[in-house]
Amino acid sequence: MAAPADQTPATPEDRLCASSSAGDIAGVTSLLSSGADPSYFDPNGMTPLMHAASHGHTAIVRLLLDAGAPWNALTPSGLCAGDLAMESSHQETVDVLLGFAVQAELILGTITRSKRNDSNSDSSYLDERVAFGEDRIMDTDSKAVMMGWEMPLMEAHARAVCTNGGHILNVGFGMGLVDEAIERYNPEEHTIIEAHPDVYARMLKLGWGEKKHVKIVFGRWQDVVPQLDTYDGIFFDTYGEYYEDMREFHQHLPRLLRPGGIYSYFNGLCGDNAFFHVVYCQLVSLELANLGYSTQFIPLPVKDCLSKEVWEGVRQKYWQLDTYYLPVCQAECDSE
Repeated sequence: MAAPADQTPATPEDRLCASSSAGDIAGVTSLLSSGADPSYFDPNGMTPLMHAASHGHTAIVRLLLDAGAPWNALTPSGLCAGDLAMESSHQETVDVLLGFAVQAELILGTITRSKRNDSNSDSSYLDERVAFGEDRIMDTDSKAVMMGWEMPLMEAHARAVCTNGGHILNVGFGMGLVDEAIERYNPEEHTIIEAHPDVYARMLKLGWGEKKHVKIVFGRWQDVVPQLDTYDGIFFDTYGEYYEDMREFHQHLPRLLRPGGIYSYFNGLCGDNAFFHVVYCQLVSLELANLGYSTQFIPLPVKDCLSKEVWEGVRQKYWQLDTYYLPVCQAECDSE
């Protein structure tokens, strides 16, 4: 005889998912106390935390996080609990998940470490040949180093870092989009760091080495930092590096960026997941604040720039969000 369709879920973990979805605090508390696993995935690929977050059950979200539920677990379609809470406009739940995630990343760096393990290192990228197309630069693994759809973003970055005029530094030439935009602001001096030999050779072929106020520094920024000056605006956009590399660069900002100067960076961290991206915006903002900088993020719609044809021939879509949050970091002026 078949069991009733509405029977109680068979395992403690299935009951935990059901109680989390229903907002049953007492049930969740009891199941956790009796040893139910908060990291369990049900047959639909959902964890108890995802069920609670999608329904905005904030108190249960806190219980599950405290019990060790993984905040960054993903559904088969690539969504985490934070994404589900955001989609359903449960702002209180989003805030709780965001606060927990930022603290977890400050301590553990779980996302960046997994990304680093899955990706090529900076050194391997620099040893490989790159291919130049009309609207992109590709590495040997068919991954995009830079693409033409980024042009409006690069123009906005250039506008930000050139606010004060003077001396501008760009770390990473790529296709030259941001440097071409910087040139339109007629900076007093324009320094470009580029580490890839193919890109460097192309820069020289295009005449960048002949511009009187442009200074090209060939090499990894980590190696050439000691020879750099101070600047009124700095932009950072490297390929084949990771968040830890950018954090290391940030440690040099107090010497490189003049008081009142503007710093910005390509904000592509976790560009394939909305909630992870928000986590990293918060994380970078906090870490820059500890160095004495205030950061604001300017939202720029990019959905219209990303037609399906844009990604043809590209192995991995490094950006899948509708909005790009352009960071503008202001150095604190010395008090009089």
